[in-house]
Amino acid sequence: MDHARSTISKIFNGEPRSYTRFNLTQNMEGENSQVEMKLSSDMDEEVGGNGVGEDLNHAKEPYVVHKPAGRTPKNVCFMVATVLLIFIISYLIGYLSHRKTELAPPSCSRSTFEESITEDSVKMEADPLMDWKDVKSLLDQKMTASSIESAFSEFASKSHQAGSAGDMALANKVLGRFKEYGMDTWTDGHFVKLVDPPASGSNMVTFKGSDLGELRGYLAYSKTGTAKGAVLHGNYGQMDDLGKLQDKNIALDGRVLLVRSGKISFAEKVANAAKLNASAVLIYPDGDRRLGGSTQLFGHVHLGSGDPYTPGFPSFNHTQFPPVQSSGLPSIQAQTITVNMAATIMKGMEGTSAPTGWVGVGRLGDDKDMVTVEVNNVLSEKFINNVFGVIKGFVDPDRFVVMGAQRDAWGPGFASSTVGTSVLVELARAISDMVKNDGFKPRRSIVFASWSAGEYGSVGATEWLEGYLSSLNMKAFSYINLDGVVSGFPTFKASASPLMYTLIQRTLREVNTLSDFGTLYSAVPGSNWEAAVMEPLRLNDPAYPFITFSGIPSVSFRFTTEGAEYPYLGTLDDTRDKLYGATSNQVAKLAVSAGQFAGKMALRLVHDHLLHLDVEKYIRQIRTHVFAINSKIQKVQSMQPQMLPKSLSVHWLISATGSYSRAASRLSNEIDNSNLEDVAMCRNINDRIMSVERDFLSPYVSPRETPFRHILVGSGSHTLKALSDHLDALQNDQSDADADLFRIEFALATWTIQGCANSLAGEVWSIDNMI
Repeated sequence: MDHARSTISKIFNGEPRSYTRFNLTQNMEGENSQVEMKLSSDMDEEVGGNGVGEDLNHAKEPYVVHKPAGRTPKNVCFMVATVLLIFIISYLIGYLSHRKTELAPPSCSRSTFEESITEDSVKMEADPLMDWKDVKSLLDQKMTASSIESAFSEFASKSHQAGSAGDMALANKVLGRFKEYGMDTWTDGHFVKLVDPPASGSNMVTFKGSDLGELRGYLAYSKTGTAKGAVLHGNYGQMDDLGKLQDKNIALDGRVLLVRSGKISFAEKVANAAKLNASAVLIYPDGDRRLGGSTQLFGHVHLGSGDPYTPGFPSFNHTQFPPVQSSGLPSIQAQTITVNMAATIMKGMEGTSAPTGWVGVGRLGDDKDMVTVEVNNVLSEKFINNVFGVIKGFVDPDRFVVMGAQRDAWGPGFASSTVGTSVLVELARAISDMVKNDGFKPRRSIVFASWSAGEYGSVGATEWLEGYLSSLNMKAFSYINLDGVVSGFPTFKASASPLMYTLIQRTLREVNTLSDFGTLYSAVPGSNWEAAVMEPLRLNDPAYPFITFSGIPSVSFRFTTEGAEYPYLGTLDDTRDKLYGATSNQVAKLAVSAGQFAGKMALRLVHDHLLHLDVEKYIRQIRTHVFAINSKIQKVQSMQPQMLPKSLSVHWLISATGSYSRAASRLSNEIDNSNLEDVAMCRNINDRIMSVERDFLSPYVSPRETPFRHILVGSGSHTLKALSDHLDALQNDQSDADADLFRIEFALATWTIQGCANSLAGEVWSIDNMI
């Protein structure tokens, strides 16, 4: 405007007029226009003197305006018209400058303005985005069954147990592939405590004095030593199962619990038995005609993840840490046995009949049915290596999605590790090629991770999370797990953070079934896709520590056979032939579909301006817990008034829930009305979205004592589910009920939800704090 006033003054004072040149160009997205204004008021200084030079290096003849001899009516009209034109132009410049806040305000100086829009200053916005349809199409073209088959052959291994030479050889192969694709690579090494079978001799189980035979399978982290007691069948070892035994007035004290695999993890079965004072646990494979009677079973019984001897911190240098251990280590012996061994025991068992619904279980066992369990496993220290490669983003390279797969296995591990590793490497190849050769430029980064010691409870992945916790939960916005993505056909199942449900639904619509006659979404049975596809996130899910320990929204998924889980996981029979037989020879095609599903989720997360994580999805889950807690508090206050005083109100918890709901809705409205070209605004919104999962981690418990701190999907007394269970104990006046402890946990959970709402609201002046 100062320049406009100067120009007007020159006009009325009869001084030479300058010209103004406008060049309307579209920005890099083609959605809006921006004005490039070049003013030449100082042209006379460029050529010298008051006139226009005769030798100008211009492509066109310059304007030459001579000083008027006098103010004729014609000149006056011309000047008035010029003033109006300049006024309109100045108004438009101000309006456009207000709209385009990311550009510096126009300056009268040509050089200053041009410097503000140099290539370097707008590099992030100068590169045109590839259309999402083209991105999907490119991925589909590059993920092929033939390339997956080649990867199967390259990464299959008969022996690659964590910390072994075979595991290290596979790590080097993966690292070599990442380097070949031009990715930035690095490794992450740890000294961890793993468990091997006895170096000499073996573990032993005897029934009524008779040895049941050779035991090659074992359960890592079991308590070593010998336990003896009367055998008692516990079905699947769930607390409901054990509760049915107690309903029959059968005590578990000192008993050796015989349970079958399935339903819950081995670690949970052993922990449940230990709670009721059982002396040991024997686990046998659940009945499946495909599984041989002598098949040995492998697993672990650490009720947690990571190295249990460095709980809550990384095993980078084992000499630096005190001699502590995880509270999730079992206090009793645990051992796997074969189907034939279990059949021998059950044939000789007496006692009462099994509860209704316990299919295949006859008698429960009598006090005379004595079993001895001897565990001689060896705890050893081993070096493991995680391998990484990254495709860096072009706008926010410091924000990234992680895709990972375990590399190790007890034996061949074709379904448990080979397929996932192959899909991981093929996705790295395909997306790298899209960036190098097809012009795809992701906004954010993609990290590819090959983990070791996954069979021992996501040890490699958890150690990495522990090592970099302070930065990961600020920068990693999602984890996509590729372990066990193909174990059957044709059912599709997934478990995930609620933040990812909407993204999962959209991606199901973008991946075709093997017949190509429809999408995975159209193949979902029934009208409720969530009920048909989504499963609860369990402790033994490799994605579990990412959500509950680090606060990173995560997803696991797999193709499976409805009602018939793949029986060979955790056995030495998990081979290529077995998996091909279980999928009608469709493994490669299913792996391609799995790669397309994982790849399209990752690409959507790094392609679009805003993260496709739905913060409103947690509202229903929070309200469900709060409704249950409110109802139970009222019951306790009416039935056990001495436990909880009437002054204890659920109002504040309900208010915190409302604060989160309003903050989530307001953020959704901001997203609907946002200017996607405003880079700073998009980053602010994305950071608020990323804060949700992290802020549901209770800040009031120790990561070492209670690693799974998430109040909604974690485990421990701080969770909303634990609060509900605690109210049941208070209502029934159980010995472990503690009203004071409940009130403390209740208050802390309330403020955790309110704190999450405050963070989601954004700036401190936007907080809706009704408490």
